[in-house]
Amino acid sequence: MSKRVLVVGGAGYIGSHCARFLEEAGIEVVVYDNLSTGHREAVRSELVVGDIRDRETLFQTLNARPFDAVLQFAALCLVGESQRHPVRYYDVNVGGTLSLLDAMTRADVGAMVFSSTCAVYGAPHYLPLDEVHPKAPVSVYGQTKWMVEQILEDARARQGLSIASLRYFNAAGAHPDGTLGESHDPETHLIPLALDALMGKRARLKVFGRDYDTRDGTCVRDYIHVLDLADAHHRALVHLWHGSPGGAWNLGTGNGTTVLEILDGVTRVTGRPMPYDDAERRDGDAPGLYAAAAKARTELGWVPQYTNIDDVIATAWRWAQDPRY
Repeated sequence: MSKRVLVVGGAGYIGSHCARFLEEAGIEVVVYDNLSTGHREAVRSELVVGDIRDRETLFQTLNARPFDAVLQFAALCLVGESQRHPVRYYDVNVGGTLSLLDAMTRADVGAMVFSSTCAVYGAPHYLPLDEVHPKAPVSVYGQTKWMVEQILEDARARQGLSIASLRYFNAAGAHPDGTLGESHDPETHLIPLALDALMGKRARLKVFGRDYDTRDGTCVRDYIHVLDLADAHHRALVHLWHGSPGGAWNLGTGNGTTVLEILDGVTRVTGRPMPYDDAERRDGDAPGLYAAAAKARTELGWVPQYTNIDDVIATAWRWAQDPRY
């Protein structure tokens, strides 16, 4: 008998790619999403339209038939917005996950994979960042994710739930067949911003800071392809289903790429010169953030397949030329 999972936030960027990956692995998927930032067109499985803070609709969905796990992607995720509207972020990200935990407990669903972030670490004390690095989020967004991780740790230790928290670095790319991609409003991720600027869909790109202590003076980030993230979620589920109580794992390539290296990659992939202007540093931007991901490789058997940044950009470029939603 195949497994069945509820993918909460499964109409969003990462959630929709993970839902598709799980379907193709033979797992029955039901998506739960309020479509506030997600896209109905990104969902090809059963869709329940509902808010993560709606405990009764969550419970009714989970109690209607057996579920083997929940994947929790639903969250507000704009760092700047989180600083301006902290209560909204605590309400959705923390309160929403508490609603989901309540519904899971009542419906006797005992496993969860939680979408977390490297923002839980805050300013790096050392690089690469490993899972034991001190947690000191510098944004409300990062703080909400760290609060949820601590709640989940208590649920795992005291209520016997099996929970995997996956800390993403910079999610990037799109499905290589061009049917799923990144469509945010507003868009904040570098690669789609660069491609839109290249195509004249927005103003010239701004490079914030050229004087960091990095190899070319621009910030370094760890770009991880969205399908590699999806593969990690599948592996985490299997790990839980094989009896693991769970834990926390970084998801990154372990390789840092500078802003200028991304823009050079855009030029190589598209064959077009990348238009950009230099700008002052932004407050809060760390010079470098990249992962130590050996724990996921050792314990989950996860090895990223998209390790060449041009391959990541190429999938994003295919989507950018013909977005479906």
